[in-house]
Amino acid sequence: MPTELEELVDFISHGNTQVRQLAVEHLVPYSISHPLIFQSNQLLPIKDLKLLVRDYKEIAKNALTMLINLSSSREILECLARDKEFMKTLLSRISNPAEPNANEISMLLANLAKYDEMKDILHLERPAPKELKSNNRSIDQLLDLFVKGADGTYNKDANFDYLSYLFADLAKHSEGRQYFLTKQDYDGVVPLSKLVVFTEHKSDIRRKGVASTIKNVAFEVEAHPRFLDDDEINILPYLLLPIMGNEEYDEEDSLNMLPDLQLLPPDKKREPDPAIIQTHVETLMLLTTSRKGRDILREVKVYPIIRETHLRVENDDVREACERLVQVLMRDEENDEKVDVDMKALTREPKPGNPSGVPKPFGRLQSGGGGGSWATQEAEEAESGDDDKIIEV
Repeated sequence: MPTELEELVDFISHGNTQVRQLAVEHLVPYSISHPLIFQSNQLLPIKDLKLLVRDYKEIAKNALTMLINLSSSREILECLARDKEFMKTLLSRISNPAEPNANEISMLLANLAKYDEMKDILHLERPAPKELKSNNRSIDQLLDLFVKGADGTYNKDANFDYLSYLFADLAKHSEGRQYFLTKQDYDGVVPLSKLVVFTEHKSDIRRKGVASTIKNVAFEVEAHPRFLDDDEINILPYLLLPIMGNEEYDEEDSLNMLPDLQLLPPDKKREPDPAIIQTHVETLMLLTTSRKGRDILREVKVYPIIRETHLRVENDDVREACERLVQVLMRDEENDEKVDVDMKALTREPKPGNPSGVPKPFGRLQSGGGGGSWATQEAEEAESGDDDKIIEV
């Protein structure tokens, strides 16, 4: 005999609106604690939930919340990500300026990007709403939604922050990295240039996803000259400003730093999340792959900034990343060419659990919220829009 929970799941497809609403409202917490009840009858409950995304506001919100939580299952992830019609529904709804559940759709898209075939979204086309002023490519529309969401100018109910996690996972694929580096005809802008400006945004979700996207795109070594060119992507200020605090530097060092990094205000705050700082330092490390990249980082006095970061951020992963970067910057170049003799190796006491000081690998592509992270969401009050309800795992 079916259990009471299994019987409750059957009611999510009930013809009566009130019955459906009560069913999905009560089932939200079970999408975390008892996910298997949604995998019965060849995923029939999942198919029903996909239909409810188009239902009334609160029913759709709860359906999306459950799909967000359940998408960590590989079987369910495939069921969602491979459904082209469902994808069209999500893209149509998220680009509607009056969509009340656009943030939940952003979270679901971020999770679906864990499925490799989601990179097909780079080639999907659909008409853009005239309010968005974008083109017919879905990925361009999502990027423009993300940009407009930063100040709430497009949809009063959405910030689209979680789309940054989608971008980071797309940038793990070569096609995704090429997209972020290719100037788009409709606005003449390189997509990555739209993202880098958010490395100091107030939203930690947005900052984290953008940092991971930048790092993943930086694996395209051939594009490093464009990363470092003042007239193109000009990435260095956006990587260095977040990791700087209000510390003072020697006058000579300060004068040779990038103009944007000089004369910072006394209340300048360093990025509070060590994982984001680590990601930025690892991106700088990737930019040292070429001799030109190493020379530029030396010329603009990246070393003192990394030295102060190592000194002031009490996090072993951050300090290890700083130590590696300095080792590369200190290393003499070919033909015994000496580099800046003022640079000194950064050291710290190794932890008891790692007595040998063996470094961990850093040169790997990164998911939006860090390695293997998923967006999950707990049940919310009907009118609640709090970001604290969102838990990153």
